[in-house]
Amino acid sequence: MTHTVRTERVTFDSAGENLVGTLYRPDIQGRGPAVVVTGSWTTVKEQMAAVYARRMAEAGLTALAFDFAGFGESGGEPRQLESPERKIRDIHSAVTFLARHESVDPGRIGALGICAGSGYTAVNAADDPRVRSLALVAPWLHDAALVRDIYGGDEGVRRRTDAGLAAQKRYESGEAAQFVPAVSTTDPEAAMFGPFDYYLDDRRGAVPAWDNRFAVMSWPQWLAFDPHPAAARITAPTVIVHSQEAAIPHGAEKFSGALGGPKNLVWTSGTQFDFYDQEAKVAEAAGIVARHFTQTLA
Repeated sequence: MTHTVRTERVTFDSAGENLVGTLYRPDIQGRGPAVVVTGSWTTVKEQMAAVYARRMAEAGLTALAFDFAGFGESGGEPRQLESPERKIRDIHSAVTFLARHESVDPGRIGALGICAGSGYTAVNAADDPRVRSLALVAPWLHDAALVRDIYGGDEGVRRRTDAGLAAQKRYESGEAAQFVPAVSTTDPEAAMFGPFDYYLDDRRGAVPAWDNRFAVMSWPQWLAFDPHPAAARITAPTVIVHSQEAAIPHGAEKFSGALGGPKNLVWTSGTQFDFYDQEAKVAEAAGIVARHFTQTLA
């Protein structure tokens, strides 16, 4: 059954910052299951998080997509800071919001992370017993070895880390935050340098709400972030949907192998960006995830 979905703009607090979200509500009565949905790094609620949140609501789950602190409509400074610690905190606050909502059964909350959102969502789930079920789609789950492979070895990691630390020092001394493009085909200093069409096509991810900037001081935090130690602490049933053609599949394999609870690693096909908005891929991945939540949050 496909439910009719209505949306509402919501706000909630996270460590003193006002976060803005969209709640996707199915046409059901009373309290039911709900999920927090998070997208890739640098993104806002109108991108892949919205796509999957709507699919979850169509399957009968209340779903929350929101802007992290420093992104989109939410408050918080510095802007465009890819801070794993801050984002994990915001996910925890989003779970708190759902647990208090009139349409949500607080004992039936799940969490869905897409790409980089998977790592943040997983770390919160490891220490948040309110998250009873977990799903990761095309997860970006790097460790130190993968970071070196992706970012040009020790020298590439060191260069970005040094640039980030210098930018942070300047910011803390009162200077304006330093930014580079989040995505560019011409600027090699961009966080993502290359033909990443999803972000550059206004028919796909280049939505007006998305700010194509990356705070340079993000680099030390992003490069040092390693969600893998959290896997063993995750006891909630978990499904991972990924493809060998997508980003760092080895990270998904490693993470799945270390999970402390029931798990299912589902291999499909498709590129990383296919999972974000391509109809056939989204329908497949969202269907797997919705069935997982329906069963585990029953």
